[in-house]
Amino acid sequence: MNRRVRLILLVGMVFLSALTLEQAVASSEAKRVKPLNTKKWMKYDVGRIRFHDKAPQSEGSKIYHRLIADPEAYISEQARTVLATLYFSPKDSIMPVRSIYYTLEDKEGISAKGGGNGRVHIFYSTRHVENSHRGRGDDKVMFETRGVLLHELTHAYQLEPQGIGSYGTNRVFWAFIEGMADAVRVANGGFYGEKDRPKGGHYMNGYRHAGYFFVWLRDNYDPDFLRKFNQSTLHVVPWSFDGAIKHVLGEKYDIETLWNEYQKAVGDKK
Repeated sequence: MNRRVRLILLVGMVFLSALTLEQAVASSEAKRVKPLNTKKWMKYDVGRIRFHDKAPQSEGSKIYHRLIADPEAYISEQARTVLATLYFSPKDSIMPVRSIYYTLEDKEGISAKGGGNGRVHIFYSTRHVENSHRGRGDDKVMFETRGVLLHELTHAYQLEPQGIGSYGTNRVFWAFIEGMADAVRVANGGFYGEKDRPKGGHYMNGYRHAGYFFVWLRDNYDPDFLRKFNQSTLHVVPWSFDGAIKHVLGEKYDIETLWNEYQKAVGDKK
């Protein structure tokens, strides 16, 4: 066997090992996360779901349809998971969603939520589907598609801070919105566990920085933390992270002390 063949085989073995590790982490995360009981949400109206494939000739579209035979039913299923994560029951004060227009599009990016007044539009990039599938196969596409969808659907159903401006004008508002969306994804096994947890940073960085932190607070302080934190927007006005923490966990707690405790617990600080 010549050196070139040995090198090709070695590279292939390294790639397969990495792929196998990623699949193992995904499997382990799925087993660690206890599936939510969404039975109470089965009769809840998640909104009229309309699926539109704007890129049927793309490879990403073909992969998506091969893996997800009924997009509307799949989106409804994930919507109920989001609702069960954010709320106690259908009797809660829930952000109303009248319709969800979900599109596959051949363009840059991953996914985004738009719309307003109960009419939601979510786009998902077929290029991202192709990139997820390239060398990693169907499992990666399904894992990523579900995780991204959980994030975007959270934006559809989550409550919003009051008295502090808007998503585009206030950093606290933005960090809460994006942090909660990734927290729902983390809580439901939508990331590769510790492998995807960003090191250091600050909860004001939003997304995974805040999301993993919020789930850690759920796991270590209150099993209903995510639901109560979401509902804090109805009671803490003007809303703030520290005010919400005190509302949920008690006056003796403050957000910065808890963040430092979290950083030490996960090994990012000594």
